[in-house]
Amino acid sequence: MSSYVRPLIEAPVFRDADGAVINYGSRWHGSPPEDTYSVDTHPERFAPLHVVADALIAHLRETYDVEVDEGVEVAADLLRPAFHDVVRAVRIRPNDPKCASLTLVFTAYPGIYMHAGLLHDFHYPVCGCDACDSNWEAEADELEQQVFATVSGNYRETIERGLRPWVDYAFTYPDGASSGKSRSQDLPAQRLKDAKPVLRDLPVGWNHWPRPAPPLDQHGLGPPEMDKTSLRLSRRRATLGT
Repeated sequence: MSSYVRPLIEAPVFRDADGAVINYGSRWHGSPPEDTYSVDTHPERFAPLHVVADALIAHLRETYDVEVDEGVEVAADLLRPAFHDVVRAVRIRPNDPKCASLTLVFTAYPGIYMHAGLLHDFHYPVCGCDACDSNWEAEADELEQQVFATVSGNYRETIERGLRPWVDYAFTYPDGASSGKSRSQDLPAQRLKDAKPVLRDLPVGWNHWPRPAPPLDQHGLGPPEMDKTSLRLSRRRATLGT
């Protein structure tokens, strides 16, 4: 079980023109009014997503055997440029090529884009208009859910067969699953070409992320649960001073 805990966040409160609190996430009990489409009254309600993403990055950095690259230039991992200015971007690469990397891009909207694996981007929120009525809590739930599905080896990318194949993704969660697909012709051609041999070798999906090797004791031994092969390797490394 993950030791991650979402930071405590004081939820922002927004009011309408009459001074009533706007209860985002449950405003409409049927179809939203026509004049709410393409209207984004309070995009700042998604600001807590930056706090959640920052906590996820810190947790992944501390918990798994990864390399971390930070700088707005890593936002180039996205298949398509972000719609809004990039204020921060962090790539987290497991030290195992059979594990999917994650790149989290913070935008000025404020929102989060996530590039997962090789051929898929995910947006939080996908749309923040008044009609969609999303709130930061629901978006944070989905972000955390998809991050930990990737980390636990429950994320799969597939390129179907055919002249113009569909490109699929699937997440499996403890309480369900989600999936989707896109047209290969809508993806950068070189990325698609480079991804094919990699994904062909991962028919059941990406592996779970590795954890750092446990430290050795003063005798060059690991914890009791280490197998004999690991113990022999640890002793040899200790003898060689490596």
